[in-house]
Amino acid sequence: MSALEYSTALREPVAEPRRASVDASAAASARPRLGFLGAGWIGRHRLMAIASSGLAEPVAVSDPSAEALAEIQGQLPGIAAADSLDALFAHELDGLVIATPSALHAAQAEAALERGIAVFCQKPLARNRAETARVLDAARRADLLLGVDLSYRHTAAARCIQQLISTGELGEVYAVDLVFHNAYGPDKAWFRDPKLSGGGCVIDLGIHMVDLALWMLGFPEVRTTSGRLWSKGRRLAPGSAEAAAEVEDFATAEIELANGTMLRLACSWNLPAGRDAVIEAQFHGTRAGAAMRNLGGSFYDFAAERYDGTRTTRLVEPPDDWGGRAAVSWAERLASRPGFDPEIDSALQVAAVLDAIYGRG
Repeated sequence: MSALEYSTALREPVAEPRRASVDASAAASARPRLGFLGAGWIGRHRLMAIASSGLAEPVAVSDPSAEALAEIQGQLPGIAAADSLDALFAHELDGLVIATPSALHAAQAEAALERGIAVFCQKPLARNRAETARVLDAARRADLLLGVDLSYRHTAAARCIQQLISTGELGEVYAVDLVFHNAYGPDKAWFRDPKLSGGGCVIDLGIHMVDLALWMLGFPEVRTTSGRLWSKGRRLAPGSAEAAAEVEDFATAEIELANGTMLRLACSWNLPAGRDAVIEAQFHGTRAGAAMRNLGGSFYDFAAERYDGTRTTRLVEPPDDWGGRAAVSWAERLASRPGFDPEIDSALQVAAVLDAIYGRG
């Protein structure tokens, strides 16, 4: 998104473990102490959302940008600036919020977990299924809370439709159409290097839609996945050397679930869509249909609608301040139940679907 500014890389940590695990009773009696790694637009937004909630104490932040650090310290005078991940660890953290380039996520998350520090990470948690599995294993071994910023789950529109599905009001959902077209594109060079990003628009945008659909449907078993990738209008063969050397800016995929439900995905960067963005998740059921969609090309304003024949019923509409809810929810959980939450295992299923779209097995 053109308005979003992503932080640049920080060096990987080389420090000794601080402690084996977070003590639950201590966490319950005091606000968790949090460090923030990466202070770009997203990192700053999540930091301020957690600070405003009062659920945790932001104690230190690290980013290569002195300007970004100064801006945060201007808003939160008590927060310390750290020049590395090692320096963050020195602040006796209970949790770490990661908003750095994708290639660093897995190593930084593992480093924190090995030191007894819970983690909340900007998506994607890792670049592929293998890296994702290693982070999940680290969190499970340490019995520590691990969260990923899949924020669209926390919109009022998504929650409304998820309830329609779970209560059976739509009947049996047999098809889902997922769209995320961005008329802009990332403004950081690392996004377009597959070794640093793990891929293009699929891992940047499509991950939200795949996670959203599977979450709404209760994470059913996936039977087959196929993908088609393009770069500047040129077809890339998934799994080919060419596809591994450059990122896609347009992609489609079909995901068949074990129960026969079909998910269709389309996502892109820099698409001439006639508006800033097209974001939709449509669920087709045997009794009714429903959709979550953005309004006026907005990246932030969503409506939920129910469809009965030719009748449309608007169920949810803006305003809805949802951007920081995933981070705040993680901080709330950390304060009372800092142990491993098995719900994070769903990240492995999403990573496997993305790997299949990319032809990575």
